[in-house]
Amino acid sequence: MYYRTTPTRRRGSSCSGRLIMAAAIAAFSLFSYFSSRQDNPVTGETQYINITVEQEIALGLQAAPQMAQEFGGLDENAADQALVDEVGNRILQSSPAGSSPYEFDFHLLDDAQTINAFALPGGQVFITRALYDKLQTEGELAGVLGHEIGHVVGRHSAEQIAKAQLTEGLTGAAVIAAYDPDNPASVNSAQVAVLIGQLINLKFGREDELESDYLGVCFINDAGYDPNELVGVMEVLEAAQTGDRPPEFFSTHPDPGNRIQRIQEAIQNTDTCP
Repeated sequence: MYYRTTPTRRRGSSCSGRLIMAAAIAAFSLFSYFSSRQDNPVTGETQYINITVEQEIALGLQAAPQMAQEFGGLDENAADQALVDEVGNRILQSSPAGSSPYEFDFHLLDDAQTINAFALPGGQVFITRALYDKLQTEGELAGVLGHEIGHVVGRHSAEQIAKAQLTEGLTGAAVIAAYDPDNPASVNSAQVAVLIGQLINLKFGREDELESDYLGVCFINDAGYDPNELVGVMEVLEAAQTGDRPPEFFSTHPDPGNRIQRIQEAIQNTDTCP
């Protein structure tokens, strides 16, 4: 007589396999990210970007119609759209932004509720009717557009794509390493890893906004506008804040609190502009 026994799972071997897989994913993600180093010809900054300028332009053109639709479509006021084009092109013709390879196009959106402006990779720049109507001068409009042009030539979207891919890779590695199928509670560790990844991207976003403020000061100064107009934009936006809810511009363009001070410092140091 003999008794059949059920083989026990080799838990240590399973754990070791997960750790090896996690290490491989993390190593590949880090290698891919750090091997994509490039120098930005406008800002002089060293960046990690894994898509080409042509791909940035294509992405922006592909996303532009959907983004416009989400904000009420294109505004039908031809005179206001013409002013947006005129100011945007004046900045391009007078600043290093115009020597970039990007194909800029400026759009006034028919959204009278959402105070916002944004740029897609490759040169698609948008401003909503709600924000446009809050601006008091042409110089303030230049400040908004100069800031958004700064995002494009700063290649911030391309940087965020590369950082997101790195974060996803490292987060995936952390999840694989942390999750124990014999301990369901370990899923909480995986959720913490995801949260950390999100916080990393938020930090980089704030840095991008400050750089775009700096570039905006430089570009509108080159175009003959008073760079203090960008301070005026910040004051207009602060005045538009109702209760605890800031304008959408501050939601998509994180405000670190000392933003106006940093703009004023940039105005005092325009001799360092690209």
